[in-house]
Amino acid sequence: MSNQKEKLFTDFPPVSTEKWMEVINKDLKGADFQKRLVWKTNEGFNVNPFYRAENIEGFLSARNLPGQFPYVRSTRKDNVWYVRQDIDVKDYAEANRKALSLLDKGVTSLGFHLPKNNLSAENLKVLLNGIAPDKVELNFRTCISKTHELARLVVAYVTSQNLDLLKCFGSIEYDPFRKILKKGVDVPNWMDDAAEMVKITASRPRYRSISITGNLLNDAGAYSYQELGFSLSYANQLLGALVGKGLAPSLAAKKIKFELGVGSNYFMEIAKFRAGRWLWAEIVNAYKPPCPPYIECENTATDGTCLCAAKMNIHASTSRFNQSLYDPYVNLLRTQTEAMSATLGAVD
Repeated sequence: MSNQKEKLFTDFPPVSTEKWMEVINKDLKGADFQKRLVWKTNEGFNVNPFYRAENIEGFLSARNLPGQFPYVRSTRKDNVWYVRQDIDVKDYAEANRKALSLLDKGVTSLGFHLPKNNLSAENLKVLLNGIAPDKVELNFRTCISKTHELARLVVAYVTSQNLDLLKCFGSIEYDPFRKILKKGVDVPNWMDDAAEMVKITASRPRYRSISITGNLLNDAGAYSYQELGFSLSYANQLLGALVGKGLAPSLAAKKIKFELGVGSNYFMEIAKFRAGRWLWAEIVNAYKPPCPPYIECENTATDGTCLCAAKMNIHASTSRFNQSLYDPYVNLLRTQTEAMSATLGAVD
């Protein structure tokens, strides 16, 4: 390999934006630049055909490094993400065999959708036999009426393994608004239920217990700004309700997880995740969540605010509404670019 350290194209003279525009207008032969080359997105943005470094001069986001508040580029310094596969559990032993097979194939995160009628410590033990909670992210979901029971079972199981709890990542996915979004059915005691979920999982610092299911909006055909806007709105409503119930804002914020869809609008989806992290960081920071006194945190602001609490945890899933019943190869191409948007957008 060459040891040449000069940057690429240093032998070429710089070209100004004015020079570029002269050539473009010449090629357009009098046609309107705005009408011919500026792309108008469904979100209401005008996208130019080219951008220069000068276009982002002075932008705060351009100076924000990965892992730094407000986490525009990422909540961490690396870009290591989980590869998740969901399993619809009907038979616990069979689901365990499928999970072990998936782990052998490179999956690093499992999502179990459990039936509500036979939840028990014994069945959970069968399901997780041979699966290390400190090596694999474990996520669980069941009927909303049984979520508290499931949370207690999972917490008891993880505790019984005598592992470093800071290495055990996962979630028990409770969304108080899921019935409202899917069926239009209200849940009158959702504030109390959500607070109880946080209390049950409080001893598991790396387990999230409140889900913001923005992917339901995505699969209903929402534009990216609609999905993100509504998701942040009801996440803030949840956070405010939990704090109102007497829970510490740092604890409440660290229990919230976002489930967002990924559409095929490649760059706009990357921008969505970046904007989401920035906005959520500012929302949480407005509550000034203090760092717990018993934890030494390296990410504490000068006023004692816990900046870790402002990190947005995102589980992204490729869209379903744009899938074809008749052309699986088109589906492969779409999901590939959607997954790339998610990983370049630095989701979890």
